[in-house]
Amino acid sequence: MTSKSHESYEMDATDRHILELLQQDARMSITDIAEAVHLSATPCARRIKRLEDAGIIMGYHTQVNPQKLGFSLALYIAVSMDRHTAERFAQFEKKIQSFEEVVSCSIVTGRTEDYLLKVVVRDMAHYEEFLLHRLNRIEGVSQVHTSFELRQVFTRNILS
Repeated sequence: MTSKSHESYEMDATDRHILELLQQDARMSITDIAEAVHLSATPCARRIKRLEDAGIIMGYHTQVNPQKLGFSLALYIAVSMDRHTAERFAQFEKKIQSFEEVVSCSIVTGRTEDYLLKVVVRDMAHYEEFLLHRLNRIEGVSQVHTSFELRQVFTRNILS
């Protein structure tokens, strides 16, 4: 089965339950998942493989606490580009991926800006260096608007 992002995948209640379990604990063993969804290990492993092949499960990640690693400020930066061409956007997207402080980047609509970045930095000096010496130096960036996150209320990864 090939993975195509525009194709939908028919999931049943068992697939949804498997996804919920893996999103709560990606290190859960196949045996424990199979027991929880009332399957034997082999059919459970096949279902997980199908979910991976369909692109529903995109990977397994370790979630870290940025503050424990010294990144105490989280901010959102809305970025406007000077030209709306495929080449300009591709160049920006390639460059922004090289900055470890950028934890997400989305093209957005409904705003005057083109991109919305979530960025984590150690402090205001780190933010200033990031903004003035890296972000604003990307060719095509015409304007930025920054909002600081006061407190993350919650984050949710579970979709099923």
